[in-house]
Amino acid sequence: MSAITTHVLDTALGRPAAGVPVRLEAVSEGVSLLASATTNGDGRVPELGPERVEPGTYRLVFDTATYFAATGQSCFFPEVSLTFALTDPTQHYHVPVLLSPFAYSTYRGS
Repeated sequence: MSAITTHVLDTALGRPAAGVPVRLEAVSEGVSLLASATTNGDGRVPELGPERVEPGTYRLVFDTATYFAATGQSCFFPEVSLTFALTDPTQHYHVPVLLSPFAYSTYRGS
């Protein structure tokens, strides 16, 4: 299993957000792309990047414009970028996103 996973829920439509392009980047020293994927039918990206990540700063970037266009919704935030710091390479980090056309929220999941 990937050390970092995510899922996206469309709170406006009340369902998983399938088809959201997602990038995982390391940003500790410059920016490097670690992985990219698209959310599945359950709004999840279960395999995204390496099984282990070193302590450092990482970023998940969600291409919400593509998702909203595909679902016929307009949006205010065409991209959601979440930057977070990881300290323990033995842990699994799950970063969910709750999304609507004009708002989003996130938290450290389990």
